[in-house]
Amino acid sequence: MSAIVTEIEVDAPQADVFEYVIDPTHFPQWQAGVTGGGLDHDGPPAIGSVCHTTRRIGGRQRETTSTIVKYAPPHAWAVRGTEGPIRGAIDVAVAPVPGTTRSRVTISVDFTGHGIGRLLVPLIVEPHARKEMPANLARLKERLEARS
Repeated sequence: MSAIVTEIEVDAPQADVFEYVIDPTHFPQWQAGVTGGGLDHDGPPAIGSVCHTTRRIGGRQRETTSTIVKYAPPHAWAVRGTEGPIRGAIDVAVAPVPGTTRSRVTISVDFTGHGIGRLLVPLIVEPHARKEMPANLARLKERLEARS
């Protein structure tokens, strides 16, 4: 298994991009299959915060739980899945494009399977994610640029 890395340039300032892309309440707006998201508390995210994301998988709603392991605004954010047969490791980097007000967003996604997940990750999860990530980032770009 290897990480799936997708990158896109967005015509929006780094701080605005970072704030939007790491906010789980915005995930349904740009991530296919996501129907809800939030943190375990009110206020800004922090290392150790728990992120809940609800996805439509196989016609059913399933919640995944991740812990924020990196929070370095406006540059980097990372979460690690904490339960279930398929656990994601997501790393987000947002960098300014020199000489512009644009930003470069890089998202790395990797999966670890536990139990039945060991079979599902290479056969279903990774191929699906490789196909889905470019479209997700295109929607992210569209949303952010419409806000600017």
